[in-house]
Amino acid sequence: MKKLVLAEKPSVAREIARVLKCTGKHKGFMEGPNYVVTWALGHLVTLAEPDDYHNKYKEWRLEDLPMIPERLKLKVIRQTSQQFQTIKNLMKRNDIDELVIATDAGREGELVARWIMVMANWKKPFRRLWISSQTDAAIREGFAHLKPGKDYNKLYDAAVSRAEADWLIGLNVTRALTCKFNAQLNAGRVQTPTLAMIVKREEEIKNFRPVDYWTIRADFGAYFGDWRDPSGQTRIFDLAKGEVILSRIQDKSGVIKEVKSENKSEPAPLAYDLTELQRDANRRFGFSAQKTLSVLQNLYEHHKLVTYPRTDSRHITSDMIPTLLPRLRGMCVPPYAHLVKPLLGKTLSTTKRFVDNSKVSDHHAIIPTEQPLNPAVLSHDEKRLYDLIAKRFLVLLYPPYRYERTTLITEVNGENFYAKGRRVIDQGWRAVSAPVKDDASEDLPEQALTRLKKGERKTVQKALLKRAKTKPPARYNEATLLTAMESPGKFIEDEELLEAIKGSGLGTPATRAEIIEKLLHTSYIERHGKELVPTSKGMQLIKLVAPDLRSPELTAKWEQQLADIAQGKGKKEAFISGIRKNTVRLVEKIVNDQESVYKADNISKIKCPMCGKYMLLVNGKKGRMLSCPDRKCGYRQPEKGEEFGNFRSSKRDRILNQKLIKTYSDQGDVGVNLGDLLKEALAKKK
Repeated sequence: MKKLVLAEKPSVAREIARVLKCTGKHKGFMEGPNYVVTWALGHLVTLAEPDDYHNKYKEWRLEDLPMIPERLKLKVIRQTSQQFQTIKNLMKRNDIDELVIATDAGREGELVARWIMVMANWKKPFRRLWISSQTDAAIREGFAHLKPGKDYNKLYDAAVSRAEADWLIGLNVTRALTCKFNAQLNAGRVQTPTLAMIVKREEEIKNFRPVDYWTIRADFGAYFGDWRDPSGQTRIFDLAKGEVILSRIQDKSGVIKEVKSENKSEPAPLAYDLTELQRDANRRFGFSAQKTLSVLQNLYEHHKLVTYPRTDSRHITSDMIPTLLPRLRGMCVPPYAHLVKPLLGKTLSTTKRFVDNSKVSDHHAIIPTEQPLNPAVLSHDEKRLYDLIAKRFLVLLYPPYRYERTTLITEVNGENFYAKGRRVIDQGWRAVSAPVKDDASEDLPEQALTRLKKGERKTVQKALLKRAKTKPPARYNEATLLTAMESPGKFIEDEELLEAIKGSGLGTPATRAEIIEKLLHTSYIERHGKELVPTSKGMQLIKLVAPDLRSPELTAKWEQQLADIAQGKGKKEAFISGIRKNTVRLVEKIVNDQESVYKADNISKIKCPMCGKYMLLVNGKKGRMLSCPDRKCGYRQPEKGEEFGNFRSSKRDRILNQKLIKTYSDQGDVGVNLGDLLKEALAKKK
């Protein structure tokens, strides 16, 4: 008898098949003496569409909402149905007695496999491959210690709950908004509160009024000091007050009234989870969250150089300590050899700060694997991302950064001036990787302070009153937005809930990049350099949805409930029941809204050839499109004229094409050009 192995992607299936010696290649699977290895193509099965329940849902109408089937059904995705049929046929083979789920070791990976099992009516035993790297050794180890499939039933329940919640809320609220305001508007359980944070920040910036303030710096020759009042405030908002202080200290003699020196020890930053890596890659390289995930996935699957990407943990487990030396040996090549060699000849120092079983849930932190590193085969972006992971791993095995900090207070005529200096004792982990400086910090600037004694007299050689303005809060970039999505606590006023959702947030590490990309694709936000700026469409949408859907509070609560279900602390049925009630309420709010209006700001100067309304410029899957604003008309076409060669030559299309030529020709220079392009396209077809 043989075991059927179900991987999530063909590339992963090929690696597993090679390790399991499955050399027989067939369409959709590979076979060996003991195993048959096949693959999904991401999801092969999904939740049924509304019109799969009733024909009336083919047309979007307010009176048919909310759509809440008694039980949500599944369907095979048509585009990949051939691969599903291959898997189903393999599952029916008499010589297959067990299934090994080898999809991604996480919530969505579990869902991919389980839904295929449901639709294929799998009734035989199954087990789970749960590994954190794709190396040959990890695959062999994983197959030697397969987990019982039932151990992951709760994870599956959480995955189904997430999918059904997104269907119920996303589809219903999207249809309600679109029908109510006759515009292509969509909302979601996670994307809407994420958009709301960006919109709120933009409103804070718009309403911000800068205020002048002044600071005073005194030069004492060997060092400088910055003025502070008794409460520690450095800003002076009254110019007259600043001038008085300046006149009192200018050219005056003062005394060092306090010298405080203390030794400090700074531990290395923790290893990366996905969100922290996405933040760092955005800050250092300008990578989008989605690009970081894509490059990281390649390092994991193709090069096998790093461990499982979609993790929310920054720690490792104690049983991994023996693997640290082999991981170091694997990366002991330039440019890391000189950093690794000092660690190989001694016992590695590990502490609970890095090794903590209680802080690892499904997967440990992202760290290098034992796979030998060959930098020559990596792309430029892969090298840069691997460098972050490798150095973050190394710093954890280096000693702390140690230094002596000196704080100096000089009093001049009753006014205090502060200075801060630092003397490095041991570079420690900073010899491997220096931290990124935070430009927003208002801490005292570091300077070299010679040995100074309390009671020494110093003369103010020069003093300056410097004018500045208060600044508005910074717009979100992807790094800061990921932080806000991960820890939305400051947007939540309910203290009890705030405590309950610690460690939760908006979405998961695996989905946050996708949410940001979706907001960009649907034109709710735009990238202006590194900044994320809401569009008029996005700002209007937030005003149209119910307050609790745009608040991170409710969504964070839902995410916490999903985490509880996965851990066996919560019930799927109770969660879905609450989602159904919320869906009804959210739809009713939109339907009964008699005050709100929506006005599109992406109106083009080109009329729809079918109904005559001015068309909207929208983002389509294949580029920018012109779309009729009237949903009942529904006419769409590419923005660029050269794409019109794709028009078909049915009777309806021939009439439509002639209308288009006339419409464009009547609309000035641009219209004439488009009309000419259409004529050329039609001539080529003939």
